[in-house]
Amino acid sequence: MADIESATAQKLLKAFMQFRKTGWHDKKISGHNPSEFKVLATIQQGANEKDYEMKLSEISQRLQVTPPTVTQIINNLEKDGLVERTVDPEDRRAVKIKLTPTGMEATAKARIRFTETFTGLIDYLGEEESEQFADLLTKVQHYFSELNR
Repeated sequence: MADIESATAQKLLKAFMQFRKTGWHDKKISGHNPSEFKVLATIQQGANEKDYEMKLSEISQRLQVTPPTVTQIINNLEKDGLVERTVDPEDRRAVKIKLTPTGMEATAKARIRFTETFTGLIDYLGEEESEQFADLLTKVQHYFSELNR
């Protein structure tokens, strides 16, 4: 087992720190922060799977975040005219969310931009290294998940 003083451990630590400093995971995607994009994409995906609308609780479950977190994001998206809320006629306690036409357009643009970013990374690394990188990131995620248990 390597210790933190080893050259490899130092190189990994430095790489993680530099990667974090890039802020890639905090950058806006077509004007939307990552949380907003995830909610928009989730609503779009849900609409494509079954219905035009999704319950707020379904969005919360899919994203594995609390309903108040989703509600706050939905409030911002609603102010921007990207989503609409309706009360479920079958369950008046449930709120259904759907994308507005503006929301559909914004989500489509954001998906294109998101895809371009990762396509650019594949072009930069090459197909083989991209596959290796994805496999390594998956292993790293598993390692940290196990470590945190």
